[in-house]
Amino acid sequence: MLEIRRSADRGRADHGWLKSFHTFSFADYYDPQWMGYGPLRVINDDRVAPGEGFGKHGHRDMEILTYILTGALEHRDSMGNGSVIRPGDVQRMSAGTGVTHSEFNPSATEEVHFLQIWLLPEALRLAPSYEQKHYTAADKRGRLRLIAAHDGADGGLVIHQQASVYAGLFDGTERAEFRVAPGRRAWLQVARGALAVDDVRLSAGDGARTPGPAQLTLHGGTDAEVLLFDLP
Repeated sequence: MLEIRRSADRGRADHGWLKSFHTFSFADYYDPQWMGYGPLRVINDDRVAPGEGFGKHGHRDMEILTYILTGALEHRDSMGNGSVIRPGDVQRMSAGTGVTHSEFNPSATEEVHFLQIWLLPEALRLAPSYEQKHYTAADKRGRLRLIAAHDGADGGLVIHQQASVYAGLFDGTERAEFRVAPGRRAWLQVARGALAVDDVRLSAGDGARTPGPAQLTLHGGTDAEVLLFDLP
C-alpha cells in the first residue's frame, strides 16, 4: 500500500536567490515523522536564481546525487573536479572522509532547477570520489532507466549503498512496471508533470513510499519525470 507525501506538505525555504522544498527534514525544517526513508535522507527540490549559488562548503559521510531538470549548474570541488551539468546529467559525489565544493548557476538569465539527493553510505570514512554521467531522454522514455546502483550496473553511477535509483519519462499511454522485492522498500518522487502509480494520481513534488514487497504500475503520465529509489 502506498503512503503519499504531497508536495504542499513538504518543508520550504525561500532565501531569495534559492527557493527549496524539503521532502525530509533538512536545515531549519524539522519534522520527526519525515527524517528520511531507510538510507534515503534528503530530497531537496531546489531552484537557484541566475548568477547565484552555494559557496564553498563541506560534507562528509554522505552519498550526494544531483539531478538537473532545467538550466545549468557549475560544480567545483576539493578533489579537483570542475564541470557544468545540464538536463540529463546526473552527478554523484561521495563525501566520505570530507570534501568541500561549490555549486553556482552560471547563467545570467535562466534559473536552474534540480533535485539534490543524499543517501547514507554503507560505511563511514570512505575515500571521497566523484562521477558524472549523461542519460538522454530516449534512455528514460517510457521506462525506468537505472542511473545509480551499488555496483554501477547497466551503466549507472556507483553509489556506496545497497540502493538503486531509476529515472523515467512518461506521457500518454507510456507505462512501466516495477517489482519491489521481499526485504526491500521503494520511494517514488515526481520531479515534474503528473502520472498515476497504480490508482493513485501524483503531481510534481509529490512522493510515495511502499514499506515492503509490491508490484507498482506507472501510467497515465502528463509530461512526467520521476525518480524511483529501490532501498534496503
